[in-house]
Amino acid sequence: MATSIWGNKIGIETDTGEKVEAQAPIIISASRSTDIPAFYGDWFIERHKKGYLSWKNPFNGMPLYVSFKKARAYVFWSKNPKNFLKHIDYLDENKLNYYFQYTLTDYDKNLEAHVGSLQSRIETFIELSEKIGKEKVIWRFDPYILTKDMGVDELLRKTENIATQLKNYTNKLVFSYADIASYRKVANNMKAIDYTEFDENTMHQLAVGLQTLNKNWNLELSTCAEKIPLEQYGITHNKCIDDDLMIKLFSHDKALMEFVGYKPEPSQLNMFAAEPIPKYNTKKLKDKGQRELCGCIYSKDIGQYNTCPHGCVYCYANTSKEIALKNYRNNNINSVSII
Repeated sequence: MATSIWGNKIGIETDTGEKVEAQAPIIISASRSTDIPAFYGDWFIERHKKGYLSWKNPFNGMPLYVSFKKARAYVFWSKNPKNFLKHIDYLDENKLNYYFQYTLTDYDKNLEAHVGSLQSRIETFIELSEKIGKEKVIWRFDPYILTKDMGVDELLRKTENIATQLKNYTNKLVFSYADIASYRKVANNMKAIDYTEFDENTMHQLAVGLQTLNKNWNLELSTCAEKIPLEQYGITHNKCIDDDLMIKLFSHDKALMEFVGYKPEPSQLNMFAAEPIPKYNTKKLKDKGQRELCGCIYSKDIGQYNTCPHGCVYCYANTSKEIALKNYRNNNINSVSII
């Protein structure tokens, strides 16, 4: 079978008995394109049990199959994974390697129509962290948005409120600055919002504020796909699909470590070490299918655009919240594919 950037292609048999070719990625992203844990968790687990799913290419509309056979790591993205908590035992019983990118912001319904109350989402974050470990739940305030009524100081106040409650339940805060003008459909959806684009001055103001507040949180601070260097404030560039984190969390998985190029020097092999051996990467796995400034390594995203009903007007994955809500209502989430 052929080889793709996501892994070898293998032959599988579908539910109907048809024999087809499927991608067999090592890392699954679930998902940048829609909130699978919030809305499609039952579908994901059902398809995982079946061993494969069908995914539609967003550029040409052609369907392709994705097999879980060789998957060694799963990165879940969600704004409210409360409905997915019931499936954590399945993940653990099947010894899956996984972690969560948990977006937790504090915006009104004009920006985020259907994400649920802030306090409820904070409680879900804490429950998830206590269940799987804080190192596997990464907090994202993504993106920061400036509006007529919400300047840098207000964004910092909102962040501080959340961080005070989460500081013992995560190790990391990842954030980005809203870049609305770069996405035509986002700019169109944001027309009713009196927003302001970030400039270098407001970017630095926010970074300084986070550095000061972080003295009380002691979190690792990182930006997502941002060009501006903020290392002077103790803020690094992030990798959301992160080989370094996978080495730290899943170094026991030989197949995954081989994929990311982790090979410790003989002198580093210390079974009594308190933490995983320092990384020794032999591969460059930057995902060229993502934005130039994105630090993620290769993964296969299994979500579909225009299927998330959270109703966030700044979301690049939805043409409009109305279309996304219609698609969600029409979906048969127990089918092979989301749509």
